[in-house]
Amino acid sequence: MRRRDHNIFANATSLLICGLLAGVVVAAAAFPAVAMSGLAAKAGGETFASLPGELKQASAPQISRIFASDDKTQISVFYDEFRSDVPLKDISKHMQHAIIAAEDHEFYKHNGVDLKGVARAFVNNNSGKSSQQGASTLTMQYVRMSLAYSATNPQEVVNATKDTPKRKITEMKYAMQVEKELTKDQVLERYLNQAPFGNGSYGVYAASQVYFKKKPKDLTIAESALLASMVKAPTAFNPTTASGHPQALARRDYVVADMLELNFITPEEAKKATETKIAKTVQRVGNGCVSVAKNHWGFFCDYFYRWWLGRNEFGATTYDRERRLKSGGYRIQTSMDVKAQGAARENIVDRIGDKNKNALLLAGIQPGTGKVRTLATNRRFKLDDPEHPQNKISSDPAKARKKIRGTYPNTTNPLMSGGGDITGYQAGSVNKMFTIVAALENGYPLAYSINAPKKYVSKYIIAPGPATCQGKYYCPSNANGKAGGVLNMWSGFGRSTNTYFVPLQERVGAEKVVDVAKRFGIQFRTQTDIDLSSTEEAAHQWGAFTLGVNSSTPLDMANAYATLAGDGMYCTPTPVEQITSHDGDKIDVGKPHCVRATSPDVARAALDAARCPVGDSAQVGNCNGSTEAQAYATIRHPIYGKTGTTDGFKTASLIIGSSSLAVAGYMVNPDYQDHRDYMSHNIVNPAVYHTVADYLDGTPKVEFKKPESRKLSAGDQRTIPYVECASINSALARLESAGFSATVGAEVESECPKGTAAGTNPSGRTIKGGYVSIEISKGRDKADDDEGPGNGGNRPRPRRR
Repeated sequence: MRRRDHNIFANATSLLICGLLAGVVVAAAAFPAVAMSGLAAKAGGETFASLPGELKQASAPQISRIFASDDKTQISVFYDEFRSDVPLKDISKHMQHAIIAAEDHEFYKHNGVDLKGVARAFVNNNSGKSSQQGASTLTMQYVRMSLAYSATNPQEVVNATKDTPKRKITEMKYAMQVEKELTKDQVLERYLNQAPFGNGSYGVYAASQVYFKKKPKDLTIAESALLASMVKAPTAFNPTTASGHPQALARRDYVVADMLELNFITPEEAKKATETKIAKTVQRVGNGCVSVAKNHWGFFCDYFYRWWLGRNEFGATTYDRERRLKSGGYRIQTSMDVKAQGAARENIVDRIGDKNKNALLLAGIQPGTGKVRTLATNRRFKLDDPEHPQNKISSDPAKARKKIRGTYPNTTNPLMSGGGDITGYQAGSVNKMFTIVAALENGYPLAYSINAPKKYVSKYIIAPGPATCQGKYYCPSNANGKAGGVLNMWSGFGRSTNTYFVPLQERVGAEKVVDVAKRFGIQFRTQTDIDLSSTEEAAHQWGAFTLGVNSSTPLDMANAYATLAGDGMYCTPTPVEQITSHDGDKIDVGKPHCVRATSPDVARAALDAARCPVGDSAQVGNCNGSTEAQAYATIRHPIYGKTGTTDGFKTASLIIGSSSLAVAGYMVNPDYQDHRDYMSHNIVNPAVYHTVADYLDGTPKVEFKKPESRKLSAGDQRTIPYVECASINSALARLESAGFSATVGAEVESECPKGTAAGTNPSGRTIKGGYVSIEISKGRDKADDDEGPGNGGNRPRPRRR
């Protein structure tokens, strides 16, 4: 509702008179030497009439708050100026009265300009007194702040605050117009929300927090008077400095006296207020991710901050985006789950200290949405103080020689998510999942069998090295140094047999496996990885890709595995649930953005095989082996995942997924990846599966969907010919004529004559074109022919199957 115009300035004639008078008087008050000069005269009617009268209503910078996914737990705040607007009804009456007593006794009587005050200042400032008086009303001060906040360049800020006659006249005209458009309460509310109170606080909400740790509605008379006293000169009247404390005390008592004079308080209240001591310390509110409520939340906060700076929706440049975050007054509900984050950090610190040069990195993400739930490590999120460093000298010998410090225990590097200098880490056999997906997409079912030898001679050509044989070929071996035998995808993945997956990748095409990894969100950040993944021709020779000889981050890999539980939908990682503007509008940025990475059936089939490595049971096949059975024994919910190890145990990794959370854990040395330390699965594995167990505790068990197509699991099944007791050559011929790839396997005891075929592995039925190994009979054990006490005579020895 507009305020009623109630004095001589209500019409155009009086406006002109005011302009003429104010121009001369203000010029005289501010610059006595030129009071009667042409400048002063010109500053009157002509200039006043030509000035704009419409004040830009620009919002002052507001703090942005970020919360956890529960929308209640505050993580941190971002601001350029610590300020948050509050309505006048939520500001103590004492505070309202104190600011009027301190700055503008006639506030409720004038119409934006106090002519008596202008005249009084003119007389005082030309009387030879040392003290100078101003004539700015609260409304004029509000105008000045609004002009500064609405400025679009530095010069406009200078013009809004420069002590000149023109500025004073401009403020007068704007102030009179403002009071035609706003009520007195609206002017007072806006003033209190914009005024600077020192020590990094802007507006009464921030000042209440910084000086008294309370809400504005709870301010006492003494507290209100102190805050009101500081607006005039926040630096001079700063109670936290030696010189400012006595001045603040005197100024506060002066304001209390004026409050009494204006009948805002009683003499008893005034006496009590002036007897109240003023604290010499304040608590500045932290700003940004280094000031999170709990230190281990800093890594997630930093991930959010980097995400925001990378979004074009928030500005054309990084600078614009940062300013918008720190001044826009947003309420940001992030995706960080307090329970998951707490579980991850607790399970890390139970196993490794923050001062360890090796890092245990955990990242968790929700399948089907891409919402990042946790980012945790054994590091303090903190910039190491160069003057008093806590970090140890880097474990990288080249850096150590230069006395460069490492990233432990303090770092702000994005260790879990990548970015900047963090290009990722080799994670080992977790990449085999991409090979399974590519194989399924290209007609190879889960039951596809390969005879996995002790060492496989591939057709990939590589430079000479430990994995080279015959001068140029990539020839991987198994971790246990033994042959794997005839395996399918369930058993090959469960046992993590290298010599099964390299030939499988070879048949599918490494370029197709790399393409799956790209679709599942793996970022190639090192130059070597970029070069190898840039073209199909280059990727075709990437023989070690299936074994994880590339760099990845825990967040990338957690999300890749989450794509399986998301029915083949890849969702871009996001740290946001909802962003709300200062005006309460919901902003549609950061919501789940998902694209199909593979078909639902392929994802379900691959997930079925991925249950084997972590001790769960496949639904459409048989696992026959696992590398981390304790995972399922601990979690007791349907899960899937994979372990990974690089050469020399320089990295150890484990990924475990459920229907609601996928967690990837890496054990690495972020400072020096070519180290000689042994990265133990005894550290990383329990941290991962206990984190998942803690998160799922108390939640219902959710079973995964089965693939609808039987061909993806069983394929085109054919009966294996009967070859028992046949000669080896005859057995080979029968199997090959039936369309199988036949090989000669190990010797076993059987009823058949020595040197003949004892049977096949597998037996019964297998995939068309699959591998079938012929077992060679060693003949019957002679002890079986001896009849003795308790033997019961001859009995056939069961045939090995």
